[in-house]
Amino acid sequence: MSVRDLIIIGGGPGGYRAAELAAEKGKSVTLFEEKHIGGVCLNVGCIPTKTLLNAAKIFKAASHGSRFGVQADAVRFDMGQAVAYKNEVVGKLTKGVGGELKRVGVEVIEGRASLTSRTTVECNGASYEAKNIVLATGSSSAMPPIPGLAESDVKTSTEMLDLTAAPKRVGIIGGGYIGMEFASFFSTTGSEVTVIEMFDEIIPFMDAKIAKQLRSHLKSVTFKLGCKVERVDGRTVHFSDKGQAVSDTFDEVLISVGRTPNTKGLGLEAVGVEVVRGAVRVDDHMKTNIPGVYAIGDVTGRSLLAHSAYRMAAVVVDRMFGERTERFRSHAIPWVVFTLPEVAGCGLTEAGARDAGYDVVSAQLPASINGRFLAEHPDERGLCKVIADRKTHRILGVHLLGTGVSEIIHSAALMIEHEMRTSDVVDVIYPHPTVSELVYDTVRAVDAQLKQE
Repeated sequence: MSVRDLIIIGGGPGGYRAAELAAEKGKSVTLFEEKHIGGVCLNVGCIPTKTLLNAAKIFKAASHGSRFGVQADAVRFDMGQAVAYKNEVVGKLTKGVGGELKRVGVEVIEGRASLTSRTTVECNGASYEAKNIVLATGSSSAMPPIPGLAESDVKTSTEMLDLTAAPKRVGIIGGGYIGMEFASFFSTTGSEVTVIEMFDEIIPFMDAKIAKQLRSHLKSVTFKLGCKVERVDGRTVHFSDKGQAVSDTFDEVLISVGRTPNTKGLGLEAVGVEVVRGAVRVDDHMKTNIPGVYAIGDVTGRSLLAHSAYRMAAVVVDRMFGERTERFRSHAIPWVVFTLPEVAGCGLTEAGARDAGYDVVSAQLPASINGRFLAEHPDERGLCKVIADRKTHRILGVHLLGTGVSEIIHSAALMIEHEMRTSDVVDVIYPHPTVSELVYDTVRAVDAQLKQE
């Protein structure tokens, strides 16, 4: 049995990126994938949802184009065609990833692999050995212990992506980022949507005032906040609302209350890999407690985002085969909720900065002051908020609401990662007319406050 340099279990964003990076260094790599190369993100997550949300955005624009002089009569949304196009996009990208792995010489084996020792794995009855092993098995939709849920006709995000007919009424249990993206899609394309959320506001990690403003844009969505789901019968959801027992019946029910790391069946117990609160424990170099065994992506529970998994892949390959200087830093990871309109952020919220002990200076500007944004989105109440430290003038957080903000939030990640001061950003020239100038103007507003003190 030949000994490989690296075995990777899981072919999602972290797994295939680590495989590519290691193979490009001339290392022998075998990657095991149980289902589909690309993982959840490419097949039943990030890419398919964004494809459908773009279809909804086009439908919305066609339906409301008269203000811009665009007249379109009898516009309708064809769910079946939208899903067919989504499948086409996923197919092309999956082939692309597979082709790239083949090009760099990665051996891909289809099947469920598990650890048998700290240097060996088993798959399809055969044993494979490597000097290093990376766990990149991702996560699955969380299923809370709600009475009746397991026996009811409730769908996860995976099943919702394959609906070929638009449901009249959709109930969504959970107001996190996944639930809100589906709420935005279905409400925009004509479904009646109700979101039932246990907390007092949607998307708990978001600035509460921005979350409230996002809700104000989703006028056709009914929000039941601070409500606890008691049980589910078929497609009827029973929940408590301010102490009152309430029930509602829907054509489709989506359960969207977070994700759970995939650690079962990996042989972790036999090898002694430490699992904490359902996730594989790793350090900033993605090392587990077992020498030669690493973990990246959702299975670590540290940051359940595809771009975080990409970064973890770079860190772990550097640790195994490079200068061993890289580490995973989580303070400047940008996030996006691809609702209509989008919301994005990076770094601390104002409340989070104060809780962390910073003396905070902040500014918030409406997107309507930006010429490009106003010309293209006159009915949106977008915004930009910037938080800085009064003592050092360092930028601590940037938060945006508005169509297209996903494409400019990376600038905030650069500011925060490189510990830029407000004056550093003010010295940068931004192109005009672009929505990115809204970030510049908001930073400049904070910088002006600091200079007055």
